[in-house]
Amino acid sequence: MKLSFALPIGGPWATPENQRRVAQEAERLGYHGLWTFQRLFFPAQPQNDYPPMPGQPWPAVFKRTMDPVVSLAYVAAVTERIRLGTGVLLMPYYSPILMAKELATLDQVSGGRLDVGLGLGWSRDEYQAVGVPYRDRGKRGDEFLRCLKAIWTEEVVEFHGDFYQVPRAMVEVKPVQRPHPPLLIGGYGPAVIKRVVQLGDGFIGGNVPLDEVAPLAAELRAAGTGRSGVPLRLVSRGTVRLYPSPQGQDRRPLWGNLDEIHEDIRRYAKAGLTELFLDPNFDPSVGANPDAGDAMERALSLLETFAPHGRDV
Repeated sequence: MKLSFALPIGGPWATPENQRRVAQEAERLGYHGLWTFQRLFFPAQPQNDYPPMPGQPWPAVFKRTMDPVVSLAYVAAVTERIRLGTGVLLMPYYSPILMAKELATLDQVSGGRLDVGLGLGWSRDEYQAVGVPYRDRGKRGDEFLRCLKAIWTEEVVEFHGDFYQVPRAMVEVKPVQRPHPPLLIGGYGPAVIKRVVQLGDGFIGGNVPLDEVAPLAAELRAAGTGRSGVPLRLVSRGTVRLYPSPQGQDRRPLWGNLDEIHEDIRRYAKAGLTELFLDPNFDPSVGANPDAGDAMERALSLLETFAPHGRDV
């Protein structure tokens, strides 16, 4: 299993200076990749709840967020080897032609280090803000992926679908990675696995529960392989919080003392996860900490403590 880390994206600690420092330290310490997330805004009066955790308010970290694509382009310029991942970009907020251009350029400026995580999103408020209907989002997402891949792989592309149109055109630049950067699909339910198998190179999830990793890995293996016979990847965010003392058997995975978190990382690897990225953005003592300096010191401590030094877990 590859071990990666999240960039400062949400909260007061998410500054250009801290992004640069985390990126360079993560590369020095041997982490495999850097990952982001996407939010457009924090609604002052939410019209809907927080579907990933029904009945819960939106996390405070969403009150202030950096753009993921711009952030990755920025740290691409100050790193050389570490991979750069979007975890995830929300397809309905873009047109395929715009995303294709932005991400092909990012793959170019990073020297072919981009991993593209894509999803549909859950916020009806954000859908309203971008002027896209919430209904038929699954069909829209499938068509988006087909259009995106056509733009990246065809010398002269022409696409006519129910949601997206591209007139006959040459679209340059192309990504460095051929035929295109790895596409990891996020979401929930059987339709997502079908989307992964038919249109992607793997699955990306947010805090996939430990007891669900092995069944999900088995489902992906049974479903087949991605393009060119490469096994489908299984990537997950891991919200991490380090405590000075043991938190016990009923604690949340990756929330515990040093030994407990190390054991959780080993359990994720044994269960079949191919990449885990530790994410302190969602630790209230980091992402919601009004003291950006203190938040950064906490994150740097995690970065150093769990450093893989270039070895798989």
